[in-house]
Amino acid sequence: MASIPVVVKHQGKKYNVDVDPSATGEDFKLQLFSLTEVEPDRQKILIKGGQLKDDADMSKLGLKPNQTIMMMGTPGSNGSGLVRPKETVKFVEDMTEAEQAQQAGATPAGLMNLGNTCYLNSTLQTLKSIPELQDALSTYNTKNGTLMGGAQLDLASQLASLYKQMGDTQESFPPMGFLGALRSVFPQFAERSRQGEGYAQQDAEEAWSQIVQQLGQKVKVKETDDAPEISFVDKYMSGEFTSELVADEEEAKNNEQPVVSRDQFAKLNCHIDGKTNHLRDGILAALSEKLEKRSETLGRDAVYTKTSKISRAPKYLTVHFVRFFWKRESQKKAKIMRKVTFPHELDIVEFCSDDLKKALIPVRDKVREIRKDEEDQERARKRRKKSHEQDVGDIAGGAGLPTEKERKEKEKKEQEKAERDGKSKEKKSGDGDVVMGEGETFKTDAEVEAEQAAAILEAKKELNSLIDPALRKDDGANQSGLYELRGVVTHQGGSADSGHYTAYVKKAAPVDPKTGKRGEEDGTWWWFNDEKVTEVTSDKIDALAGGGESHSALILLYKAIPLPTAEGVVE
Repeated sequence: MASIPVVVKHQGKKYNVDVDPSATGEDFKLQLFSLTEVEPDRQKILIKGGQLKDDADMSKLGLKPNQTIMMMGTPGSNGSGLVRPKETVKFVEDMTEAEQAQQAGATPAGLMNLGNTCYLNSTLQTLKSIPELQDALSTYNTKNGTLMGGAQLDLASQLASLYKQMGDTQESFPPMGFLGALRSVFPQFAERSRQGEGYAQQDAEEAWSQIVQQLGQKVKVKETDDAPEISFVDKYMSGEFTSELVADEEEAKNNEQPVVSRDQFAKLNCHIDGKTNHLRDGILAALSEKLEKRSETLGRDAVYTKTSKISRAPKYLTVHFVRFFWKRESQKKAKIMRKVTFPHELDIVEFCSDDLKKALIPVRDKVREIRKDEEDQERARKRRKKSHEQDVGDIAGGAGLPTEKERKEKEKKEQEKAERDGKSKEKKSGDGDVVMGEGETFKTDAEVEAEQAAAILEAKKELNSLIDPALRKDDGANQSGLYELRGVVTHQGGSADSGHYTAYVKKAAPVDPKTGKRGEEDGTWWWFNDEKVTEVTSDKIDALAGGGESHSALILLYKAIPLPTAEGVVE
């Protein structure tokens, strides 16, 4: 189909443009970008019937030769001329396999099932989602592993090598070296199957605990170059309980001082019984336990209650659903099928000691306040954009933009109606926009948005001042009490000795290779089912609460939310 010559008018200038009927609206905007230097997303192109959309089919717009089209818009403030790239463009087909694997959006490598090793594959994929662990392991081999005669039996060295190999490919990879080291260091994972040849299925939680224990012993990090080395796991993955042991019987309780202790923990347990419906229920149940020990007051054994509170919350929090138990009649591990829901964002403040609560609550509340203000600002921005697009459409249809007087009258009517309905007496619209009253000075959209942005900036600065000094120094701890879900290990089946394990890992936001800045996440997840890696939406995660033999969450990996700052966010 032949091209159609049209005339585009923009800021008093006329441009002769040949329109390809097979093109889209976006393609046409790119043509105008090269002529006017106005970025496509800043262009308003008016064609009879309304504003040109990016997905418009140019062949269906009824364009006629030499038709005049009106364009509105100005270049961005930073200048937008077409600039030759400083670096040579490299196409995907010319990249090595390792370079392709490291591109934003590349599908991560799966792990081959080497015979009932899904428990290990799901564990390794979830742990791999911790960037600080990746960084620590990247230097581990050069400092330790290659210098050790027994590097083949060093789990940390094997894990460093495995993650390096996985990062250089999008193909599934066999974890042979790591599996061999795991079975040598922990012979329980070399148990043979009783049902036939090969190795037996194992518990992913036991594999997780043993691997994390080894990493805690071997992988060290430094706060600064001159600081002493500390355990990676102690810094980023371990918390602390402050516990109080009190006798249940009144005589002993009145005559014995409570025993206070501090203990390190690597995970929170979620106990499941007939009353457990949500993760919170199970965690609260696990933080209180009954113990039997000798009472000096009573001169005999007595029951005591041990109540634990979190006094240090790690940056990465592991939560274990205690779903497996030993069934005496069958002499096998059975699975609790009960449905237990869990949140994408976890607030642990109620599980914390009084001292930690005092430090966390002001930060947590300020974070929520900032989020609400940003959401209100975004809603207002979208409403203004929609209103502006409607006005532009009115121009294309022959109507003019509303005058300042007309806009004020419209806003006044909206306010009066809201007051009659009893919905607004504070002169604010539902999306956060200020509704102008009679006699008040009218503010432009840009002025309103600038004021909102300034208020949010001040709130972020205030948030920074609310962080407890001790927590500020501990960058491996959670400073707000809020966590976001990053990984889930699931189990399918009715017994720990059988079934199938998989892992879900939330996709990280892409990083600009030039600026190093991280963009926004799209809310999707990777599902690691051994060799098969699939992209899924977040509603798939909500379906992992259990309630049968289908996939149910066994291990949750939470990460402390990044705190908003004046410069962006703190990871």
